[in-house]
Amino acid sequence: MSSARERQLVWLLGFLGVSYAAAGLGSLFTLPALDGWYRRLRKPGWTPPDRVFGPVWTILYTQIAVAAWLVRRVSAADPRLQSRGRSAMLAWGVQLVLNVAWSAAFFGRRSPASGLLVIVPLWAAIATTTALAARITRLAGLLLLPYLAWTTFATALNASVWRLNRHD
Repeated sequence: MSSARERQLVWLLGFLGVSYAAAGLGSLFTLPALDGWYRRLRKPGWTPPDRVFGPVWTILYTQIAVAAWLVRRVSAADPRLQSRGRSAMLAWGVQLVLNVAWSAAFFGRRSPASGLLVIVPLWAAIATTTALAARITRLAGLLLLPYLAWTTFATALNASVWRLNRHD
């Protein structure tokens, strides 16, 4: 394997590691709340079964990492794209932090209202990251679209759970 390929592999593994670390941090808030608090919440009939969330998030975190790797790879190779690449990577980091913050707010605080306060800026950060990434490489933008779609769905679900469980 060439040295350039080895560096690219290291970058890819690094982005995968950061994405999966965010998933791990989020699960520290999520898992303790699942069996008790979350299962007792009233949820809309269109709530996916619990078994769907793990596989979906595994795919999404992988796509989030690969998109970041593509942005980094393409922008690092073209001096004209380096500034855009830095902006896209900053947005990528922000959305990942907000992703963990949502788990802390919704599950950690056991508060759908707090979750809503985080998921709206999270959605905006994902949309921004997607747009910035697509300006560097279309494939990175495309890889982030399922994440944006899932978070759109999650925002509606979070709002519905809040509405069904708020105490007037």
